[in-house]
Amino acid sequence: MKRLILFFSLSFLFSTAILAQTTEVWVVRHAEKDKSNPEDKDPNLSDEGRIRAGDLATFLKKVKFDAGFTTPYKRTHQTLDSLIIPKVIDYKDAKSLVDSVKKNYAGKTVIVAAHSNTALEIIEAFGGKRPMEMLTDDDYDYIFRLTVKDDKAKVKKDQFGRPHHL
Repeated sequence: MKRLILFFSLSFLFSTAILAQTTEVWVVRHAEKDKSNPEDKDPNLSDEGRIRAGDLATFLKKVKFDAGFTTPYKRTHQTLDSLIIPKVIDYKDAKSLVDSVKKNYAGKTVIVAAHSNTALEIIEAFGGKRPMEMLTDDDYDYIFRLTVKDDKAKVKKDQFGRPHHL
């Protein structure tokens, strides 16, 4: 009987610990894209964007990521290319992204490469408050660190690389 009680006690503690895990989610907008061909719907990063992607790797050099999430566009993938990430997964929308992270990466550290019109939406989908009203088409230097626990996220805004607001 004592073993049974011990087993259930340990099971309860273990399940409580799993449910109370904190997940770290970094959200960054893709780096500068090549705008030389306005008809190209999936451009590569520009030279400036490749430099910024390197700056991102320098900024995050001490962070160990368990996974990265990108949209299916080249520019989001290329933004994360300089980082050491064991697995990069495409996502289609904020809800599916949040569901995937909560199901498969609870208690881990992930990075999301987003777009100017989706980055803040993703922060809200994780339960965080928008740290700014909007990201413009010229905002490439912001990065957001979310500490997610249950359905709430604390958000910290930072900047990396060459400031885009000179």
